[in-house]
Amino acid sequence: MSVLPVLRVLVADDEETARKRAIRLLSELGGIEIVAQCTHGLEVLREAAATSPDMLLLDVDMPGLSGLEAGKLLASGPWKVVYCTAHSEHAVAAFEQGAADYLVKPLALERLAKAVERVRAQLGSGAAPAVSVGVSVQYAPIAIPTHEGVRLLGPHDISHAVIEGELVRIHTRTESLLSDMSLQALESKLPQGLVDRVHRKALLNLSEVLRLEPCASGGYDAHTRSGHVVEVSRQAARELRVRLGLR
Repeated sequence: MSVLPVLRVLVADDEETARKRAIRLLSELGGIEIVAQCTHGLEVLREAAATSPDMLLLDVDMPGLSGLEAGKLLASGPWKVVYCTAHSEHAVAAFEQGAADYLVKPLALERLAKAVERVRAQLGSGAAPAVSVGVSVQYAPIAIPTHEGVRLLGPHDISHAVIEGELVRIHTRTESLLSDMSLQALESKLPQGLVDRVHRKALLNLSEVLRLEPCASGGYDAHTRSGHVVEVSRQAARELRVRLGLR
């Protein structure tokens, strides 16, 4: 009896119940390793680059960057994409992007098994072993005017940006830059869905947030990976709760 090579799978769904169901059904199939669980599209981009899975099982409707948007950005990677949604109207767009399959919720074991078989077939005889290929989503760098000259900065490197007096301070994980570019101008240069306007004085990349701490004002203090705290207004916090499925 032949043993199938392990298929490394990233599962993304903002609904915990649906995500757990997908993982449970995949485990019943055998020969599956779940390498990442994601709840939104930006997290998918980061985890796909970090884990280089064989298969992405993506919910179509996720907050911020949707599954389809994330899949389009990842279309050139070594993985195969299978979309999963409660609706069928996005199927054409999914297959135009080169999707391996398109599943309709609630997931059924037999149908999921066929999708996995299709992915294995497209990958070759069994799943190819994962290799570190350094796959990442690359955005064109943007020019940031500073007092030390013009800096070229990758949009995905930006953690957050805040108004500081008459200037804007732009933070990455490792440094901060002062620029006379307006916050609005910076926002217009960044890819849609990459950052959020969380305050009239702040932009924030949600994938750089470690935790959201509620404030008495009804907003949040967002604690970033770089150790900074960014104020999230009450209105922005309300929108974030809806997008992230929080009550």
